[in-house]
Amino acid sequence: MIKKPEKLIVFFDGACPLCMREIAFYRRRKGADKIVWTDISKTDGVDVAPGLSTCDARARFHVLDEKGALYSGGDAFAKLWARLPAFRAAGLIAQRQPFRWTLNRAYDVFLKLRPQLQSLARRRLSA
Repeated sequence: MIKKPEKLIVFFDGACPLCMREIAFYRRRKGADKIVWTDISKTDGVDVAPGLSTCDARARFHVLDEKGALYSGGDAFAKLWARLPAFRAAGLIAQRQPFRWTLNRAYDVFLKLRPQLQSLARRRLSA
């Protein structure tokens, strides 16, 4: 049996400048201390969690809740937002249709633009 986490676990890519900025923003929010923040760029195993490979974790945003359920993309953001008091209402709304569908489609569009945005962010950081 897989041991269930005691807190929501957020998996993020610490090697991605966009991801780091966004995660830093969330970590400064009230309630962030009740979340486990896991930088997958520092993992050396094949899986970062049961059912989540390092490759998949780098490709999409994921969270693992206390029940052992794994969420990705827009669904993962909705779960994270629901845990942070400043974003709780948005998180609860984003878990309902049609908002859930819309958030997931917007996240899919972002993923297509992400390589270009990462490149711009890296150039800005090195300038």
